[in-house]
Amino acid sequence: MIVSNKILSALFGAGLAALALSPAAMAEPQELAEMHAEMDGCEACHADGEPSADGAYEFEQCQSCHGTLAEMDAVHKPHDGNLVCADCHAPHSSNVGDKPGCDSCHDDGRTAESALKQ
Repeated sequence: MIVSNKILSALFGAGLAALALSPAAMAEPQELAEMHAEMDGCEACHADGEPSADGAYEFEQCQSCHGTLAEMDAVHKPHDGNLVCADCHAPHSSNVGDKPGCDSCHDDGRTAESALKQ
């Protein structure tokens, strides 16, 4: 029996789609701290693997990889000197890809999009 390339392609595509939608293939949300720890252990963020008393060391570690708030986009720049990364991106309670909203701190209806238009 001869099977056409179109049928084989369709079957192959359906198989890939089934794999992609399977529960095992759908990634569970990953905590920011877990992702960073996978790179270099807790020392990726903490000196000797232990949190600093004031968070200053951890803030320096964020900036060493991601840049300073002043170097980032228009949403980050106004926060430079006022906040540290963990104020919005709480590494032990936020997941990779989570984007904190302006309303976490501001109750005046602003959004990241409206802040960028100013």
